[in-house]
Amino acid sequence: MMKLTLEAAKMLLAAAERKARELGLSEVIAIVDEGANLLALHRMDNARIAAIDIAINKAWTSAAMKMPTSDLSEAALPGGPSFGINTTNQGRIVILGGGIPLVKKGIIVGGVGVSGGTSAQDIEVANAAVQAFESIHERGGSPIATVRIGTSNSTHPSPYFIRE
Repeated sequence: MMKLTLEAAKMLLAAAERKARELGLSEVIAIVDEGANLLALHRMDNARIAAIDIAINKAWTSAAMKMPTSDLSEAALPGGPSFGINTTNQGRIVILGGGIPLVKKGIIVGGVGVSGGTSAQDIEVANAAVQAFESIHERGGSPIATVRIGTSNSTHPSPYFIRE
């Protein structure tokens, strides 16, 4: 099983925060693991308190539904095929843009959720985290671990990114 680590989540938070600062935004950024469980949360100075739950739920939705939250917005409109989906799962499903799953080798390993700006801004900040995830993944090696937990096929297993 592939697993997103806390160290990886910190790297993704940093990439998203850099983008938010570049855009002049105060955002809340959440990272969840493959089971949609909260792994890391970062609330920038002056970010809205309400954005905490929204960011967490965007990350949760992206991992649980295996799609960006923005993909749900049109389908959830009145008369759409998923109208009312945001009322399911105790209201946890978010149909606002800013939640994007993290995918490695076709498998969801987590999700990122961002809240604090417009949906378009939140998507842009979330995409910065996704791009950081993909660029590190594409480079291979550190900070992506290729060792199996409990095996000794590396004398210095990386504490970063994905553990298989």
